[in-house]
Amino acid sequence: MPRVIALLFLANIALIVIALINCLSADADDVRALPKIAWVFIILLFSPIGPIIYLVAGRPLSSAPRPGTWRPGNGFPEAQRPRRQIAPDDDPDFLKGLAKQNTDDTELLKRWEEDLRRREEEIKKRERGEKPES
Repeated sequence: MPRVIALLFLANIALIVIALINCLSADADDVRALPKIAWVFIILLFSPIGPIIYLVAGRPLSSAPRPGTWRPGNGFPEAQRPRRQIAPDDDPDFLKGLAKQNTDDTELLKRWEEDLRRREEEIKKRERGEKPES
């Protein structure tokens, strides 16, 4: 008799653990009939009936992926197929953009250098007492 009681006790604990894991890992929107927190209390407080009721009446019906998610082996509709990304050094458009950016940066640097020279000349003229040109 003590072995039967120990076996029933272990079965009860296993049922509680399975129901709790299932309940806590399910999305809140997928759990049926009651909110998740209510199911957790039912599972814990009304053992062994609570876990059985949850597994029959509260557990999500299916584990099908939500729309827009991908599951291995399903394949992809052509419009949703993920595209392989090209490394930047292999992408001709990226390299052209770099060349243009490089020329733009070079021109900007030349303008800054010219402006710096002009300002230095104005400072030197002011120091010598000459009137700066406007």
